[in-house]
Amino acid sequence: MDKIIRAVSSDGFIKISAITARVAVQRAREIHDTSPVATAALGRALCAASMMGEMLKEEKASLTLRINGGGPLGSIMAVSDSGGNVRGYVQHPHVDLPLRPDGKLDVGGAVGRDGMITVSRDLGLKEPYIGSTNLVSGEIAEDVTAYFVESEQVGAACGFGVLVDTDLSVLAAGGFIVQLLPGAQDELIGRLEGNIHRAGTVTEMLTEGGAEAIIRRILDGLEPRILAELPIEYRCYCSRERVLEAVSVIGRDELEKIVEEGEETTVSCQFCDTVYRFSAEEIRKLL
Repeated sequence: MDKIIRAVSSDGFIKISAITARVAVQRAREIHDTSPVATAALGRALCAASMMGEMLKEEKASLTLRINGGGPLGSIMAVSDSGGNVRGYVQHPHVDLPLRPDGKLDVGGAVGRDGMITVSRDLGLKEPYIGSTNLVSGEIAEDVTAYFVESEQVGAACGFGVLVDTDLSVLAAGGFIVQLLPGAQDELIGRLEGNIHRAGTVTEMLTEGGAEAIIRRILDGLEPRILAELPIEYRCYCSRERVLEAVSVIGRDELEKIVEEGEETTVSCQFCDTVYRFSAEEIRKLL
């Protein structure tokens, strides 16, 4: 079962969210028919957005994470509700690249480094809160870390990992976001940095014991206290009514042209690939 675990160190100066999201990332892979490197990039973005969305306090809030580094994958989008349920897509899902010299997927090369990471928080107000920073590496974890530090002035460290099997299925997916709270001493920061350095890769920790293993290693010796454990899933909120509403904004001239031609209009959801078909009569009613 996919889930997010939130914990805090015993002294209250470090908080961490850890996620295991194999099922959600596998669902995204099946929907979008992604290549291995696209699966890894989209999976990392989904993990990041899920944990960041779950941090929102407003019940009906949502968070959108956009990454475009100018690489062959194009834009990556991941959207989460305040419960951590997430959906997303990658613009060019079939892009594939040779493995890096160390044998790992070249996510940074596929995403690119010449671009921005943008986070939009919709809290139900008139305008969403939007923050952006330049990409650091295209590997996503470093880029999300830079976003927290530069855009939100929050000391943070992130790690995300997706392990793809030879049959293209997802063996493991997850990650962590650890944040320093006001008052953290240099000694504590040094200890946390040492733990992160020794922890190993995210996929190694996930294989060892899921999100619980991540928290044990990252907060080793800091007596972590579990605050919450929440199930999450890949969840799309599209519906026939919502898609028809979206169609209505394309402009009166375009709608009139559709009615005149009398042909069926087909719209596909970019997040779940569900296909909606509308007759010319339904479009006429929009007018």
